[in-house]
Amino acid sequence: MGPKSIIGLAGTLIILLLVSSSVYIIPETHRGVLLRFGELIETNIPAGLHFKVPVIDEVRKFDVRVLTMDLPARQYLTVEKKPLDVDSYIAWQIADVDTFYRATGGDEFRAQDLLLSRVDNGLRNEFGVRTMHEVVSGQRDELMAKLKDLVNQTSVSEFGIRVLDIRVKAIELPEQVRDNVYRRMATEREKLAQEYRSRGRELAEGIRADADRQRTVILAEAFSQSEKLRGEGDGQAAQIYADAYSQDSEFFSFYRSLAAYQNSFANKDDIMVIDSEGEFMKYLRDPQGAK
Repeated sequence: MGPKSIIGLAGTLIILLLVSSSVYIIPETHRGVLLRFGELIETNIPAGLHFKVPVIDEVRKFDVRVLTMDLPARQYLTVEKKPLDVDSYIAWQIADVDTFYRATGGDEFRAQDLLLSRVDNGLRNEFGVRTMHEVVSGQRDELMAKLKDLVNQTSVSEFGIRVLDIRVKAIELPEQVRDNVYRRMATEREKLAQEYRSRGRELAEGIRADADRQRTVILAEAFSQSEKLRGEGDGQAAQIYADAYSQDSEFFSFYRSLAAYQNSFANKDDIMVIDSEGEFMKYLRDPQGAK
């Protein structure tokens, strides 16, 4: 290979090197800025193929997709001065590359620090004017929407960053407060249980007293009915005895004496002193009942 060929090859390589260093590509998901000797000369460069001056120009590319950032758990006080541990995150996006670069120097971590400071102050202020119930369930969505709009009022114009969403992942009581709350809840539940038990005992006593009253009434009515029936039976028996006596008084007297003998002499161990000539012994002396 001759000297001319070597020079031609070297020239070609230099031209290719210059061309390659003069061309840059911005991806679809990014935007760029162009610096010359460190000074910003072009911003918001769209996606596509672009040219720059080799060596003296520098290109910085920034992701303009939606990014997320988890905020460290922080403690905030409600309007009742009750502490809450809050875990949240931010969804954000570079809205203006020029403002973003001027405010942060193109440092994403610096941008996150700026957002963190604004959101932290906003959460502290919003929690400070609401009750625990409101921030836990009642007005959480309203709180987040208001905070997002408040942060965007300054973040877009000052940092070139648009906050798309702020969400609370978890709200918890501090451990010491949580233990006190659990103990108080347990005490309240025990008190409620005692009230229910007292009401149950009172109701049971009332039911038992009513049952005893009904039992007494039923027994009294049953006794009254039995006495009535017994009286009616005794009356009928007396009537039957009277009818039988009127038909054959001697047989009736004999039957009554036999029943009296059976009852009197049922126990062989009994000792009776009876006048053998008395009325009671007349059927034992003579089956005809002669005196």
